[in-house]
Amino acid sequence: MTKRGLGKGLDALFADNAADTETGGAVTLKISEIEPNRGQPRKNFDENSLAQLADSIKQHGVLQPLVVRPIPGGGYQLVAGERRWRASRMAGLTEVPVIIKDLSDEQVMAIALIENLQREDLNPIEEANGYKQLMETFNLTQDEVSQRVGKSRPVIANALRLLSLPDEVLKMVEDGRLSQGHARTLLALENKADIKKVADEVIAKGLSVREVEKLVKRLQGGVPPSRKPAARGGVLESEVERCLTERLGRKVSVVTGKNKGVIQIEFYGEEDLKELSKTLAGE
Repeated sequence: MTKRGLGKGLDALFADNAADTETGGAVTLKISEIEPNRGQPRKNFDENSLAQLADSIKQHGVLQPLVVRPIPGGGYQLVAGERRWRASRMAGLTEVPVIIKDLSDEQVMAIALIENLQREDLNPIEEANGYKQLMETFNLTQDEVSQRVGKSRPVIANALRLLSLPDEVLKMVEDGRLSQGHARTLLALENKADIKKVADEVIAKGLSVREVEKLVKRLQGGVPPSRKPAARGGVLESEVERCLTERLGRKVSVVTGKNKGVIQIEFYGEEDLKELSKTLAGE
């Protein structure tokens, strides 16, 4: 994946130290001199994946240097490359190649967030929290985050929506017991107790996403007759719903009547409504 620029707000953080941020090319440091970043947004590292990387490092070494910054009083803090650092320790290395940079706390946070969000193996909740932290820390919109991390705005919007689920359900998604598709389906329910109940049932019975959609509709009291799609043109309506849902990153329903119809678009809070209005206006 091609990494995008950091954008105006984040670029400004790095412009302050543009002349002296890097002390030189890659150098070698003892692993014992490097401590992890406690503010690292990524909390979980797959042990099997780390073991595979460790095997690769044993054979080929660390191909991409870590990025570290000096710590007052001695030693270095890891800025980017924690997987390589962990795998290097597993591989029994005592030294690793690094690039030393003099970075502020804000710069370190920005680099860590963007590095993690551009990975493909984050769990959905880590990903969503990363987007949220990036937006709140640097006052970015969903569109701006999309540009910074190189992912579409619907991907950002869908991830952020998950954070409105109850904590117990978020934990299920984080642990991999509940898929992102199942979790998104649960967002249609307003009652937290119902959400938790359905989530438990999904895990206990191994329900598919389609089965969960039907269960959610039953809990909502079914679909009123006036909202059922007309028999004629049903394929077209379904395709329009699918395309708009994918494009807008939210649930879209096409409701047809005899001579007219309505397109219903869900939004999730005031900030999300603002983002939706910008998208519809082509801003």
